[in-house]
Amino acid sequence: MKIERFELRVVRLPLRFAFETSFGVQSERVFPLLTLTADGITGLSEGVMDDQFPLYREETVQGAMALLTEWLPMLIGKDFANPEALAAFLEPFRGNYMAKATIEMAFWDAWAHSLELPLWKLLGGTRQQIPVGVSLGIQKTPEATVDLVASHLEQGYKRIKLKIKPSWDVVPVAAVRQAFPNIALTVDANSAYTLADTRVFTALDEYNLDYIEQPLAWNDLHDHAELQRRIRTPLCLDESIGSVIDTRKALEIKACRVVNIKVGRVGGHLEARRIHDLAQAFAVPVWCGGMLEAGVGRAHNIHLSSLPNFSKPGDTSSSSRYWVEDIILEPLEVTNGLMPVPTGHGIGVSLNYPVLEKVTLSKVEFKQ
Repeated sequence: MKIERFELRVVRLPLRFAFETSFGVQSERVFPLLTLTADGITGLSEGVMDDQFPLYREETVQGAMALLTEWLPMLIGKDFANPEALAAFLEPFRGNYMAKATIEMAFWDAWAHSLELPLWKLLGGTRQQIPVGVSLGIQKTPEATVDLVASHLEQGYKRIKLKIKPSWDVVPVAAVRQAFPNIALTVDANSAYTLADTRVFTALDEYNLDYIEQPLAWNDLHDHAELQRRIRTPLCLDESIGSVIDTRKALEIKACRVVNIKVGRVGGHLEARRIHDLAQAFAVPVWCGGMLEAGVGRAHNIHLSSLPNFSKPGDTSSSSRYWVEDIILEPLEVTNGLMPVPTGHGIGVSLNYPVLEKVTLSKVEFKQ
């Protein structure tokens, strides 16, 4: 497919609610939105990097935009037979996985459209609906946390994840577990702790958690392996996994027993699929994490989650939970804890331009 044009926007989309994690409080999402045109066919993707400050990983919207405005003109006029060929072109550039994923995922969408196939079939997916969990931000009180959990269980979500941070960990977990002794319950620390906090995790061992997600530093597999030796509850790595090589190292040293795959974090669908396959070979389950994606990014996540080793509920909850108006026309909604994989070619969604124009901060075009 010969690349003819890119349209690169920066979009600001307000959240329905303030979402608090160990990083801070988020009330909106600012992200790049890329439209790629090749052989007259378009593909869509979102970037998942942080706005302004690199809190989750190293990349930011501002840095990615500077890099993408250098990379995209280099791709105009080039002909790539498949996503592997595009990835090979980008491979010499180190790091910047989220920026690379923004390009690669849009190409996957266009390529699937060109073959008149849904993306999940090209990726090797096996399911047309996927089990869904929900990620709940830090609340003001344990009682408010219990109430929020109850409301989401009523909506059918199959796993509850609580965000935790130092001084907000064992108490809310204990309250939720007492109220709901049998639910699938996990916690996510977003790298907020160190090995000096082992006592927190030995205390959490008593609450039958499915896993504890990313408790320690984003770039420290060694200490995660040490913590996993000290506690019974499985650890799940998120920020620490940037590639299939990271995954192999983590699994070989037993730094985790579960892997969170975020397609934008690891450079795109090709690397996400490699991680999925490697984890499956180690008999380690994976699930798809979320970055507060709008409809385009959420659709990519749903298609990826149809692969067979995504055996734990992911963070692909209903779009309407986050946005008053999404940037796509098609609803992405959960029913009885299951999210249907979008039908149609590619990722199966299209842009809602009246909404998109209202939330676009900037737009630049690259073409021949």
